[in-house]
Amino acid sequence: MSTACEEKGDHINHNHNSNIEPGTPEPVAELDIKYTKLFINNEWCKSSSGRKMGVLNPATGECICEVEEGDAEDVDKAVSCARRAFQLGSLWRRMDASDRGLLLNRLADLVERDRLLLATMESVNSGKLFLMAYFVDLMASIKTLRYYAGWADKIQGKTIPVDGEYFTFTRHEPVGVCGQIIPWNFPLMMLVWKIAPALCCGNTVVLKPAEQTPLTALHMAKLILEAGFPPGVVNVVPGYGPTAGHAIAHHMDIDKVAFTGSTEVGKLVQKAAGKSNLKRVTLELGGKNPNIVFADADLEHAVQQAHHGLFFNQGQCCLAGSRVFVEEPIYDEFVRLSVEKAIKRVLGNPLLPNVDQGPQIDRKQYDKILELIESGRREGARLECGGGPWGQKGLYIQPTVFSEVTDDMRIAKEEIFGPVQLILRFKSMEEVIQRANHSQYGLAAGVFTTDINKALTVSSALQTGTVWVNCYNAVSVQAPFGGFKMSGSGRELGEYCLQDYTEVKTVTVKIPQKNS
Repeated sequence: MSTACEEKGDHINHNHNSNIEPGTPEPVAELDIKYTKLFINNEWCKSSSGRKMGVLNPATGECICEVEEGDAEDVDKAVSCARRAFQLGSLWRRMDASDRGLLLNRLADLVERDRLLLATMESVNSGKLFLMAYFVDLMASIKTLRYYAGWADKIQGKTIPVDGEYFTFTRHEPVGVCGQIIPWNFPLMMLVWKIAPALCCGNTVVLKPAEQTPLTALHMAKLILEAGFPPGVVNVVPGYGPTAGHAIAHHMDIDKVAFTGSTEVGKLVQKAAGKSNLKRVTLELGGKNPNIVFADADLEHAVQQAHHGLFFNQGQCCLAGSRVFVEEPIYDEFVRLSVEKAIKRVLGNPLLPNVDQGPQIDRKQYDKILELIESGRREGARLECGGGPWGQKGLYIQPTVFSEVTDDMRIAKEEIFGPVQLILRFKSMEEVIQRANHSQYGLAAGVFTTDINKALTVSSALQTGTVWVNCYNAVSVQAPFGGFKMSGSGRELGEYCLQDYTEVKTVTVKIPQKNS
């Protein structure tokens, strides 16, 4: 069968920068992709259809390898294995909770061992900076696995003093088989955000990585096998959204689905859950996040944080601070400093240490970003810098800054998911609160001020799941993350996340006599 990667090798050689500082991690020189099949019931298998998907490097447009393309039949097989692993009396169900924690810690050890390899693979497959993958994505993944390993034997119910001659207690039981659909912008980190709490609580998993970025998910499957998880507990089925993703969302034997991605697709997932078996749903969706800078803020710090809060990961981040509201007295200076920083960004090979920005993930996203930039020009925003493609190869877009943006422009309302910073003016606290909340989204927000009363007033008034004060992108595994409104439902990370992977059961026992 002819495919996008026909006759291309799976062996990749990278040229390294000779000016790397001592002690700086370096990518694996020759990346050998070993795992390209579906992972079901702790076995590697071919897809039922025999089809394969080409996996591309967005920095070059070249084919990395091919992986098996799972569809509904493969999802059925994976769900059947996950259900069998969850049956009463199975090895997984009888395992001590503390031993589930040991398995998660063992998995964290293996991720740490393969950290360079996974960071290289993530950079080549998604276009993100290697050093960012190493220091942010991999570190966060390891911390998340260890955090939920610690929770495994601390999930407990209560005894309740009900009226009458009864003894009543609650059990927090695993939901069951969890379908998990993850995005392409943080492939490994999102996988861990999904599987760690699910496994910690004793669930089983059928996971579909994004079709653009399946490689680290498949390597993680190998580590899950090596760590000693029983067969069927974790199954990884690469495939496309309309086939494999559709099958997970509609499956009658999946008890809960967790999805991270666009609001448009999130609506389809929730609708599918309602039309099928009313499976539990958690959604982490889009954002058009306000970042509010008051005139009394530390200006240079606010500029730096706003810059990082938007351009991080090429702007491909649901919590990107894409609407920067700046109070009028400092507006012009804020714009000037922001443009200075944007034009200094170095674009290029994301494996190299001196590069600040890699490519966008694929042609569809690339074209969407450029079309939205053009709409900003047409609607009267002032293009301060950037605004077009960069380079002769790969899906690169110049760092772009717009000033004089108004709330009615498309770029101020739609999620761009690219390296495009929008800077808006405001005059008063009351005005900016109202404008910041005037959005269908409610994921995250930032507030920069030296006035604690102002900070607390605004953070209380903003309709978002997270508010950062005098910082941005300060995500921690210990703190819950999720959105209001059309940014989703449920929470990831922290103790709150466990609620979405457990069911509370009340047990009441008749007793002869109750004593307080």
